[in-house]
Amino acid sequence: MGKLAFIFPGQGSQAAGMGKELAQAFPSARAVFDAVDAALHEKLSELCFNGPDEQLKLTANTQPAILVVSAAAAAVLAEMGLTPDLVAGHSLGEYSALVAAGALGAADAARAVRARGTFMQEAVPSGQGAMSAVLGLEPGRVRAICESVEAASGKTCSPANYNDPGQTVIAGEASAVAKAGAELKAAGAKRVLPLPVSAPFHCALMEPVKGRLEAVLRGVAWKEPRFPVVTNVEAKANRNLERVVPLLIEQVTSPVRWIECVQELVRLGATRFVEVGPGKVLSGLVRRIDKSVEVFNVEDKASLEKTLAAFKEA
Repeated sequence: MGKLAFIFPGQGSQAAGMGKELAQAFPSARAVFDAVDAALHEKLSELCFNGPDEQLKLTANTQPAILVVSAAAAAVLAEMGLTPDLVAGHSLGEYSALVAAGALGAADAARAVRARGTFMQEAVPSGQGAMSAVLGLEPGRVRAICESVEAASGKTCSPANYNDPGQTVIAGEASAVAKAGAELKAAGAKRVLPLPVSAPFHCALMEPVKGRLEAVLRGVAWKEPRFPVVTNVEAKANRNLERVVPLLIEQVTSPVRWIECVQELVRLGATRFVEVGPGKVLSGLVRRIDKSVEVFNVEDKASLEKTLAAFKEA
């Protein structure tokens, strides 16, 4: 039997109603929501369960909201006796992965990602940054065109997420991202879709976030992860406590190497993946990266029951 990997979603997977069924059905999930509500001095749980979507879409809310739902789902899986051998998360999902690995508590993680989201929001004035999803062009070609635009314009434009072999997200100054988008279409991209985001994540424009975030992360009571965390920055497994914070800080301006993260999980023996938290975005990406693995998800009672049933049969 191969190893089990838990993977945790990032921004974009949020939806009103997320986590509600798990919180109602499982005291372990409710306890995670209560702990985060207390830590943030607000009812984030109500925003997760009932919206409104406009509030949920604000980066400073989105990041802790997705984290608490993911951490609650992981708590339920632990209660049911399903624990991973390896974990990874997409961008903010790396914090959820660290919670599941016991490196920090959900309350501390929620405070950290609330700060992270706020700092990201404040790093670039509204309208000056942009992100676009590039579909149907090989990642190396996307990177080369971004580098060419950046060199010619003197403005930031670079890959932010290597999501799957046919999808790369780019980020930077709005004019440079638009110019790159036109060149990428001319080079054969099937589509270039501007993303409705509040800041250009995972690029050099996020540099002001790093010092502010480091001050927050250094205040957390970290513990050594119980199992390896494949990190966005290196796409390698880490259990070294001293490297956790530096890698999270570096993550702010570095691209999310999701293709390589999944490949590394497979190389380390993962044959089954469970996306833990809202949505199925990562499930789709994993299937496009490696068709040989089994992929499940847990976000509500139905998906939990389906996943647990599949693991009982195995």
